[in-house]
Amino acid sequence: MSMTVAEEESGEEVHVPGEIDWQMLDKSKFFFLGAALFSGVSATLYPVVVLKTRQQVAQSQVSCINTAFSLIRGEGFRALYRGFGTSLMGTIPARALYMAALEVTKSNVGTATVRFGLAEPTAAAVANAAAGLSAAMAAQLVWTPVDVVSQRLMVQGGCDSGNPKASAFRYINGIDAFRKILSSDGLRGLYRGFGISILTYAPSNAVWWASYSVAQRMVWGGVGYYLCKGGDSAANSALKPDTKTVMAVQGASAAVAGGMAALITMPLDTIKTRLQVLDGDENGRCRPTVMQTVRNLVKEGGWMACYRGLGPRWASMSMSATTMITTYEFLKRLSAKNQEVLT
Repeated sequence: MSMTVAEEESGEEVHVPGEIDWQMLDKSKFFFLGAALFSGVSATLYPVVVLKTRQQVAQSQVSCINTAFSLIRGEGFRALYRGFGTSLMGTIPARALYMAALEVTKSNVGTATVRFGLAEPTAAAVANAAAGLSAAMAAQLVWTPVDVVSQRLMVQGGCDSGNPKASAFRYINGIDAFRKILSSDGLRGLYRGFGISILTYAPSNAVWWASYSVAQRMVWGGVGYYLCKGGDSAANSALKPDTKTVMAVQGASAAVAGGMAALITMPLDTIKTRLQVLDGDENGRCRPTVMQTVRNLVKEGGWMACYRGLGPRWASMSMSATTMITTYEFLKRLSAKNQEVLT
């Protein structure tokens, strides 16, 4: 679905580069370049994820800055990347599943909604929401075990000394953690929190992609008004923004969508993290339930305890959304079979 932002009163238009759908992509280039680009994005944002996870499993409210200083002072800078190897190994297959599900669903649902007679803006929002939902559900098949292992490594040395429900195991690396979790809890241990992960990430992605679609149109409307206001109607009747403007609009729209999704789904993310990291009792034999986790959170700090780590998560999701979407759109343009579609 292409997107043209028009100024209704003046009849002037801003022609935005057309959408590159699944059929227009060179799949091998798309997946290979995607793995490389998103690995770099993950490496940049990983320390923020570690801080967010530490805050979520803490028994009292601690600021992000104090958490960072305490972590570095007690465990060194390397602690900010604890579990990163495991996370990176899972990123490649998870991203491949995510991107494939996203593009296939967006293309098919977008075509179907237009055929049903929905207006293009509504059809785009519905297609993006459905695509985000299906992509998140597909990726969680890989991400949940990776999350369980990497988060256990992230909090090791942090929550275990002060939290009686912390895992009794000590892990040397990701492979060691994988073996011990599989040995003690079986396959269910690696998929601990799978249901709540789906409930967290599926709505979050649906909200994010729908919000991104709406925010992008709103921002383009403002950019179109600003550009068209600057000159005469004849000269500006078919404005074509340059690449920098396109990327700036995409980045700003993604940041707005990321912040909104973080705020809405934060309590579910906190519950999910605790389910995956903490045990139900001191001997670690009882798996915690969602209700037990919620009760413990409320007992520790009231309902606001569900929003522990909101600052890092807000920053992480906004920065991740901005870098992800600009990287993603750049990746799609690099992977287009016919480069003429870019103009």
